[in-house]
Amino acid sequence: MMTKPPQSRGGGGGGGGALGRRGFAALLAAAVIALALLCLFYGAAFAPTLRSRRLPLQRRFEAVPADLALSSLPVCDARYSELIPCLDRGLHNQLRLRLNLSLMQHYERHCPPAHRRLNCLIPPPAGYRVPIRWPRSRDEVWKANIPHTHLASEKSDQRWMVVNGDKINFPGGGTHFHTGADKYIVHLAQMLNFPNGKLNNGGNIRNVLDVGCGVASFGAYLLPLDIIAMSLAPNDVHENQIQFALERGIPSTLGVLGTRRLPYPSHSFELAHCSRCRIDWLQRDGILLLEVDRVLRPGGYFVYSSPEAYAMDPINRNIWRKMSDLARRMCWQIASKEDQTVIWIKPLTNECYMKREPGTLPNMCDRDDDPDAAWNVPMKACVTPYSERVHKVKGSNLLPWPQRLTAPPPRLEELGISSNNFSDDSEIWHFRVIQYWKLMKSEIQKDSFRNVMDMNANLGGFAASLRKKDVWVMNVVPSTESGKLKIIYDRGLLGTIHNWCESFSTYPRTYDLVHAWLLFSEIEKQGCSVEDLLIEMDRIMRPQGYAIIRDKVAVINHIKKLLPAVRWDDWSSDVKPKKDALWSGDERVLIVRKKLWNQTL
Repeated sequence: MMTKPPQSRGGGGGGGGALGRRGFAALLAAAVIALALLCLFYGAAFAPTLRSRRLPLQRRFEAVPADLALSSLPVCDARYSELIPCLDRGLHNQLRLRLNLSLMQHYERHCPPAHRRLNCLIPPPAGYRVPIRWPRSRDEVWKANIPHTHLASEKSDQRWMVVNGDKINFPGGGTHFHTGADKYIVHLAQMLNFPNGKLNNGGNIRNVLDVGCGVASFGAYLLPLDIIAMSLAPNDVHENQIQFALERGIPSTLGVLGTRRLPYPSHSFELAHCSRCRIDWLQRDGILLLEVDRVLRPGGYFVYSSPEAYAMDPINRNIWRKMSDLARRMCWQIASKEDQTVIWIKPLTNECYMKREPGTLPNMCDRDDDPDAAWNVPMKACVTPYSERVHKVKGSNLLPWPQRLTAPPPRLEELGISSNNFSDDSEIWHFRVIQYWKLMKSEIQKDSFRNVMDMNANLGGFAASLRKKDVWVMNVVPSTESGKLKIIYDRGLLGTIHNWCESFSTYPRTYDLVHAWLLFSEIEKQGCSVEDLLIEMDRIMRPQGYAIIRDKVAVINHIKKLLPAVRWDDWSSDVKPKKDALWSGDERVLIVRKKLWNQTL
């Protein structure tokens, strides 16, 4: 549907025929433009080639009259209420993909081609309610928002979750820590003799990777220690575990240790954790453990709580011997082994690697291998050596948290970015965030936001400026600028690499606030669909969530015409921002709020 342009008003007598012809011509032109706009949205269904034949950004956006707008988009069928387009296993059979299930390829990303995309709005489930706010959400969520209770019965003895009327409660248990993640975390700190029994080790442990995280209770109970975990799990037989984690407001994402590298640069985490994560670490010459090694920082820890570490039966003893031998050949040493848990530590320098016997497997990675390349890059069964700088200083040389958030990280020099430019960037984003919050002040509460995404994160300045707010930020670095993600991790923040021409690996309705800085302009340059990106943003935003879009004037004007179609017309603010050193010369800031709606609206 389109809104009609206002009809021309005729003058005095004598011109009726000419005016009629002009009026007919105007209506015909409006009809043609309306059809063109419809094709932009429904092109995936009946005109798949339309998106590749576009006018340049400025001309295409300005070609649509200011008083013409798309008023609605179709709503997807209710069965798509939890659709993740690039992790849709129903699509595998339709596309006849030949995937190796033993290598977990069916849990990796396989995106639909353009002509198979659903250009419709993802509906919420029946009875959906605005999520419970943080910090209450850590311990309880609305059952109607994630109407899946099988984990509550399947894991009842492990205290993962409990159904309680119209809510689901999370007691803090896990497969390995039935008595609570908080007690388990204290035990790990004691095993490593960290000061005051705190796993953060005085701020030196900040970034954690939790593999096979369940409903992310381990990550939830790390947060009071100023430790932030990337809780990672596939949508497998426990297919809603990450959805529960995100509904709780805990940093988490969908992913799997399969055949491709995790979308993180090398040396991103001080600690990796696997608590009965059901991963065969010995397969393919230890390639999965070597991937963990790649993303661990020098001197990083691998915490492994699993029957293989303590069970005395022949099968588990055999696995333990082989795994211990693999870790030894990787130059890992046991830092502590107690009860059901073993903790390995990674070396600080290349010294152990240089002392290995010739022909020792796994091999060292080739010198021309880029350990930070992580977008659709196959895993490699090799050990990643340290750079000369890391070897010389014996570690990452990062300051403890929170000092590292604002201090220029050493790896800046690898990107050719000066410390002054880094500091200027941080200052600019601090000011920008203050302005954003002033614009939203009349509409938001202190607890309005918990899950935040910066869709074009650059060096992480937007996220760093939110430190005093009770939020966490998924910093997304476009695949064309993937090198910047290591700076974000070195600041003690979390993030991932992504190509916004594709759908993001998360469930619908998972972010309270999304921030897009010059992203639409960049997508257009790549020949991808601005409209598709808008629909994808709608998929991942929570009802009554906000989008901050900072882009060129022509882009903002175009998006404003589409707000009613995506039902983002609940509230909006459109301003010309103050100029700064990152100013592109032609920008506006559009802040919008998504409506809470259901299929009957």
